[in-house]
Amino acid sequence: MKPENSDNPGRQIDLIKRGADELLVEEEFRQKISAGHPLRVKAGFDPTAPDLHLGHTVLLNKLRQFQEHGHKVFFLIGDFTGMIGDPSGKNTTRPPLSGEQVAENAKSYREQVFKILDTERTEVVFNSSWMNAQSAADLIRLAGTYTVARMLERDDFGKRYKTNQPIAIHEFLYPLIQGYDSVALKSDVELGGTDQKFNLLMGRELQKHFGQPPQCILTMPLLEGLDGVNKMSKSLGNYVGISEAPEQIFGKLMSISDELMWRYIELLSFESTETIDGWKSAVDDGRNPRDIKVRFAQEIVARFHDRPAAEGALADFEARFRQGAIPDDLAEITLSTQSGELALSQVLKQTGLTASTSEAMRMIAQGGVKIDGEKVDDQALKLVSGLSAVVQVGKRKFARVRLI
Repeated sequence: MKPENSDNPGRQIDLIKRGADELLVEEEFRQKISAGHPLRVKAGFDPTAPDLHLGHTVLLNKLRQFQEHGHKVFFLIGDFTGMIGDPSGKNTTRPPLSGEQVAENAKSYREQVFKILDTERTEVVFNSSWMNAQSAADLIRLAGTYTVARMLERDDFGKRYKTNQPIAIHEFLYPLIQGYDSVALKSDVELGGTDQKFNLLMGRELQKHFGQPPQCILTMPLLEGLDGVNKMSKSLGNYVGISEAPEQIFGKLMSISDELMWRYIELLSFESTETIDGWKSAVDDGRNPRDIKVRFAQEIVARFHDRPAAEGALADFEARFRQGAIPDDLAEITLSTQSGELALSQVLKQTGLTASTSEAMRMIAQGGVKIDGEKVDDQALKLVSGLSAVVQVGKRKFARVRLI
């Protein structure tokens, strides 16, 4: 069956590339698109973290774009690779999951991802369904397709090797198995974050080894969290969950800095590039960025709830801030201190309450900064480890901060 909207491959390619970091190999992708048959598009997800946030939707939105052009998406839950854990060099090991836990997480995934993906063009698959059928001899043969020298080209492996940090043999299996998933699914395209590039390329290499046409790769940027510094993460408390209440989603998005707003809009908004360019021009001409932020926040709330919920969230937000109330749904942002303390100006910058330390110093001097409702004017103030407080800049920017 010919994909929908496939009569203009160039336009389709431009849409797919919008917001992406890298497309490999573009000429091969153009040939696949121009062939006019539905592509098999794959993306893998960790079974241990089924609670999705806006950072995950950067990739999910792109999968939906493929579906809108008639292509089929394989939503791969890596229950087998989850037993290994994607190597990162961290001194933590993911606990093994039981079959019941994986099934429960898969159910949660379905409830959330189908707020974005088309159920008719999505197949949820588990890599244990083919990896459990592999014998020890099969795994040894798979391991024989790649050398240790090539494995050390992966950035985190290379750094750990050079600094004499241990690398367990089983860690090398993760990229091999992720790559073999592409062979098992005969994927034409695989999507992943920029931090997954090595693993995605492994899929191409193994497909060549097994006599299949190599998949193309589309890497997507990693979305910064509300602090504007670290990758969005539930563990860091800088996330916006897609299942959160409308008022929470709206309030969190209104708390981001004006600078970070454009990054979020670029990666998350479904508005046209022409519309977004118009917004930027309007702000350059003096329009309040808050007006744009409101439209964007309403778009996101409506996407995961509905339009009345978005209108209600705006009304709730404006009512609270007219009264000067501190939001009660602030997510806690955890910051690490050096020598047990961190300058207030750094706290303001790292939480995204100000765009820079110079702006932070200016706001402190002007009396625009409060800690737990108390105004502070000491530009040299340092906050100590163990502090948990609500920090406010101006009338509308708040963050619940914990220092460790």
